[in-house]
Amino acid sequence: MRIWVDLSAPAHPVVFRPVIEDLRRRGHDVSVTARDYAETLALTERLGLKATPLGSHGGGGRTGKLVSLMARTIAMRQVGRGGFDLALAHGSNELALAAAALRIPAVNMFDYEFAITQHRIGCRFARRVLVPEAIPLERLARFGVGRDRHAPFPGLKEEYYLSDFEPNPAVLDSLGLDQSRIIVVLRPPPDVSLYHRRANPLFPQVLLHVSGHEGAQSVVLPRSRRQREDLRALRLPGVLVADHAVDGQSLIALADLVVSAGGTMNREAVALGTPVYTIYGGRLGGVDEQLMREGRLRPLTDPRALHLTRRPPSPVPRIRRDPALLAELMLGAVA
Repeated sequence: MRIWVDLSAPAHPVVFRPVIEDLRRRGHDVSVTARDYAETLALTERLGLKATPLGSHGGGGRTGKLVSLMARTIAMRQVGRGGFDLALAHGSNELALAAAALRIPAVNMFDYEFAITQHRIGCRFARRVLVPEAIPLERLARFGVGRDRHAPFPGLKEEYYLSDFEPNPAVLDSLGLDQSRIIVVLRPPPDVSLYHRRANPLFPQVLLHVSGHEGAQSVVLPRSRRQREDLRALRLPGVLVADHAVDGQSLIALADLVVSAGGTMNREAVALGTPVYTIYGGRLGGVDEQLMREGRLRPLTDPRALHLTRRPPSPVPRIRRDPALLAELMLGAVA
């Protein structure tokens, strides 16, 4: 089959990389498009996915998002006219709309159920919706998803795309980190996401707290150019602001602690066995709820509660899941 994959956010290249490889091993012809948003294009290139750049992010306002959605959808309809048998995405509304207009069967995958605006489009036009088993089916009813289109998968999506991953220690040297000190990885809030509108005061508090700890150093992985510039302007001691797309998975795996206001990095830390605190300011989804019940993800409300110590050896082996299962579920949309 001719399969179209769209990557619209930085997490998507790493999520789809093993799926695309599996589909190509099966003999399918896979074409990839990618949106110019944060590190998406850089990560796509680093992973060798050979994507066609298409469109950009509309910013934090609703008007900009709508204009970007319309313009990118029109451009994607032109791409889709080349003829595809299946379209795959992780929450790309542009792909959902373009595929629907061209009558291409589409698969929508996601692991956070409260991005309401996004899912009202993506789910309604999808023939199959892939979500972790931790998300109750009844939470998807508002998006028109019933058992006929519901395709749950076990575990975390991170356990699939990190199944063949082994950390590269070179990332620490490339960032100039002192390996004798505590290494903390920080991820700011997704300040342009419509489902995360409230200010998150915890992140600057955590930043200042870690900066004031003599035995710790932190690496901040900003989500945008503006965030990078604002963080650098603070000139905090012991705080390194990454100026390019780094090997984030290796950094997380080798760090002593992760504190993140996002979802993907939290779950990558869980999958890699690194202690992780969440300062996410929005409503918790089913995946994070389950991880907290299991004690694998810790909520943080006061920076003083952070355990800034060297990471102990993990006694629990990593869970590695076969990405072929995700590929099978996606291909089932045209079975």
